[in-house]
This record gives sequence, structure tokens and C-alpha cells, in this order.
Amino acid sequence: MNIEIEYQSALNYLYSFVDYSLTRAFRYSPEKFDLGRMANLLEKLGNPERKYPVIHLAGTKGKGSTAAMIASVLRASGYKTGFYTSPHLQDFTERIQVNGQTISHASIVRLVERIKPYAEQIQQITTFELTTALAFDYFAEQQVDVAVVEVGLGGRLDATNLVDPLVSVITSISYDHMAVLGNTLSKIAFEKGGIIKPGKPVVLAPQKEEALRVLMQIAEERKAPVIRVGEDYRYAPLVHTLEGQSVWIWKADEQPKMDLYIEGENTFGWQPVEIFVPMLGLHQVENAATAYAALCVAIEQGLHISKEAVYEGFRRVFWPGRFEVLRRDPPLIVDSAHNRDSALKLRIAIDDYLSEWPVLLVFGASEDKDVAGMFTELLPRVERLIVTESFHPRAIKAEKLVELAHRFGRSAQKVLPIEGALEKALELAGSQTAIVVAGSLFVAAAARETWQRMGQPLRVFEAAEP
Repeated sequence: MNIEIEYQSALNYLYSFVDYSLTRAFRYSPEKFDLGRMANLLEKLGNPERKYPVIHLAGTKGKGSTAAMIASVLRASGYKTGFYTSPHLQDFTERIQVNGQTISHASIVRLVERIKPYAEQIQQITTFELTTALAFDYFAEQQVDVAVVEVGLGGRLDATNLVDPLVSVITSISYDHMAVLGNTLSKIAFEKGGIIKPGKPVVLAPQKEEALRVLMQIAEERKAPVIRVGEDYRYAPLVHTLEGQSVWIWKADEQPKMDLYIEGENTFGWQPVEIFVPMLGLHQVENAATAYAALCVAIEQGLHISKEAVYEGFRRVFWPGRFEVLRRDPPLIVDSAHNRDSALKLRIAIDDYLSEWPVLLVFGASEDKDVAGMFTELLPRVERLIVTESFHPRAIKAEKLVELAHRFGRSAQKVLPIEGALEKALELAGSQTAIVVAGSLFVAAAARETWQRMGQPLRVFEAAEP
């Protein structure tokens, strides 16, 4: 049988189980998210997740970018590095990578066949649990030196939360998936903080006070050392262009030296760490500092990472769909902002990088998202609005987006499908207007695919050999 047919059959098998990412409304509860199922499955597979050290990341925003930065530095250090993330942009295999290469279609087929007998023995097993088990199994098979694992949803009851991490990382917590995780930052932080393990260090990105209190309490109860970015590790943005940005990072006990350095009174040769990242937006400065702090903790835990590897890893990181520049003049930007906080960060990035350009926004979102909040942040900076929708079952209807735009006193043009929306945007924008595509990862992915089909250059994940 053709490998592509077998691959599609394997994906159909995985998606034949319960997939909460396709469900419009569900309750995040032990009845649905039972780590006992996952523990049972991993035991049948020989507990592959215990065969390599893990850096485990949770958070509302930034965890994927931060994880990608960490994985890139580990690769630059010579470690064979596994990377598990979700969801994917264009191909399912993007979720499971080793040394920057996505798992091959043939390997997915083979591993699905291996897992089938065990899956049939476990009632109510989910698509995400099976996918996570596949990743852990693949990393063990490939004999990775270390794995960077991103939480799927929440943390406490997430299928990834059976790892014993070298270090846990919690990026910025904000309001998202409220129907699932809770409608207060305290409840959301409680779920995210579930990845904190007894005695294991945890790196915290800057947090709102309500979330920070919960995370600190969990860490104290579990006697987990806390490293706070913004306190223990400090950072400052430097120059930035559409090519990337530089950031200074220094430790709290180096502040007296930093004071002298800033004032030009440095007479002893000290200087802060300065890294360059090709990812754009002020929020990526925070993510870079968080990744750097996590790597420093990993070094304390026994990993060997040189300064040269740090610089090289950050410089070469690739994480598409996050203020990704597909074209520079006139600018065409694709971003996966999908809640109010990320929309605010997107607007700040637009003001920062596109200050001289009028902006046309192509927007589509999932039905469970705070679209009004996103419009509040984005529409004041937008001259024209095209609304669209993805083929995802949770996509909000474009007609509803038009109605909501009208409540904001703004005109909106409905164009379906996303491919047509991008083509229309390119026509309307001409050479004088910047285009920003945002609202959901699915919309960002479709826009990237359309741009690629137009024959335009597009950096993609490197695929493994079959």
C-alpha cells in the first residue's frame, strides 16, 4: 500500500478516538481527563517517558515559542533533542520532532500499529493521549538525549504530566479556555501549576499577581525551587527590525555591575548576556529571557551548554505563525493570536514594526474565543477588515464576525474560504498597505499554505526521511 494512504489511515485511526480539540464545549474534569488512562498506556509501552530527561512547559501564551527556543539551544549544544508540541500548523508530523526534523509519515504508521493493541485495552482513551504516547515512544526509540515537552491544555490533568522533569517552565498565564480551565486567573493558574513537581525547580515567566500567588503556593507546598524571570533573571530589549531583535539578560546579583555598565562606568570588562532572536514582538523578549533562565537551571541540573551554543541556538530558532513575516515590502504578517492578551501583544507588535503602514486585517477565530476582546485590541489599529473562517468544527461563522464588527462601528467584508480571503486582501492592499492575518492558529496555517501555493518562498519544518 502507498505510504501516504497508510499515513492517512493512521491519522484516521488516531482521530477516531475522543478528540476534545474538535469539541465545541466540554468540562475539564477527572472524569474526562484521567491520568490513569495515560499511565496505563505508557506502562504497556515500557514507560518511554522515563528514558530521557525532560523540560516540561505550560502556560497560556508563549509556551510554544519558549519551548522552540530551548530546543534550538539544546540542538546547538549537540544534544539529540526531542520536541513535542501541539497543535500543528500544516502537517500532523510537526507535533513530534527530533533535532528539528518532523517525524516521518512512515514512522507514524509504524508506531500507530504498535500502539493499537494497547489502545484497544483502555476505555475512553483520547486522541491527544495516544499522540502524546506516540511522541514519548518515538523519542525513546530515537534515543534522544533530552526532550522538550509542551503541555496540550492546562497542565494538572494533561496527558504530558506524567513526565519527571529536569525543570518545569510556566510561561505567561492569561484568560483562555475559560469554560475548560476556569473563569479566574487563580483557577487557570492552579491547572497550569499542576506541572510543578515535588523538589524539582520551576521557572516562572512574569505573571499577574493573582496567578503568581497560586503558583508560588503550589511550589512552596511541593518544596520546588522557584526561579522568577523579571526578578532572579532580568532582561531588557535592545534593537529590533523585521529581521529579528536583540535582548540583554542578567542575574539579579549582577545588578550592581549592570548599573555601572548602563552608565558607561564599567571598568572591569563585565557585560550582560546579549542574544539575538529572529522572532518578533516585545513578548518574544520575555519568552527569550524565560528560555534562557530555564537553560541555566538545566545546566545546574547537569546539562552541558556552552555560551556559543546559547547564542547560536537562539539565533537559529524557527517557530512559524508567530508574527511571521511572509513578505517584507509591503509587509504580510501571519500571527496565531487567539485571545485578548495575545491580540494586545499583536497590536503592540504592529505599532512597533508597522508604524508607518496602514493595516488590513484578515481575521477568523474559534467560537469559544473572546472575539470582542480581540476586536477591542486590534480594530483601533486597523483600516480595513476581512473576516473569514477555517474548516475547523469550532470555527465561528464569518457572519457573526461581521455582526460583531458592526457593533464596534466598523465595516467588515466576508470572504470564504481563507484562501480567497488572502487573495482578496492582497488585491485590496496593493503596494501601500500591510496585511496581518490573525485570530486562530488554523487561519494562520491556511494563510501560510495559500502563500506557499502561490509559489512564494516559505520556510517550513524539515521532514525526516521515510
